[in-house]
Amino acid sequence: MPIGRWRRSLAARRLRPGDGRPLPRFRWWQMLSRSVRTVTLARPDGGASTYAVDVRQLGDGSDGAVRARLYLDGALVWSSGLPASFPVPGGRIEVAAGTYGLKRCHLVRADGSSTPLQPHPASAEGRRARLERTHPRLSRAVGLVSALLVLVGLCVAVPQLAATISQIPQVAATVGTFDLPVHIPGAVNVAAALAAAAGSVERALRLRSTWLDDLAS
Repeated sequence: MPIGRWRRSLAARRLRPGDGRPLPRFRWWQMLSRSVRTVTLARPDGGASTYAVDVRQLGDGSDGAVRARLYLDGALVWSSGLPASFPVPGGRIEVAAGTYGLKRCHLVRADGSSTPLQPHPASAEGRRARLERTHPRLSRAVGLVSALLVLVGLCVAVPQLAATISQIPQVAATVGTFDLPVHIPGAVNVAAALAAAAGSVERALRLRSTWLDDLAS
């Protein structure tokens, strides 16, 4: 079975039908802990329906699990663990999260093309998208700085990780050990981790985070 089909099969098993409850109102204090993204799709009758994906980044209050919920015109129709794949007319909505927020929330059409869903304007993602629309040069500068912060985190974390792994007896016997040429103070580690985390959060607001962001922090 192709990997893509296998992943979709696993995602289908995670789907749970919704109970029709309304989409909760977005509150200002949820700006960094909640993602709500929407897309409007045409219906066969010529009308249009709005689909909304709601993800609580810190997990549900009942069990702490992070789930995605799909609302159709404000009513809950599906919920799923992550990564999630929700069936919609003409394709599916794929949702995946990283350490610092969503890394994917896209409408994937039947032809394979994809488009990110639009963030709620009151969310941190929505405010970041507004900055990109209104001040594109500043937005590019912020994006460059965030990428540099993640790179700094990688440059500090990866050599230390390599040195630690090389001390494992089986690894040392195969490839030898690796010692850092300089001692990195704890304060530098903390500062680099905080900088990388800040950069990764900014990248997650634009659905740009990857496994490198998790490694850097």
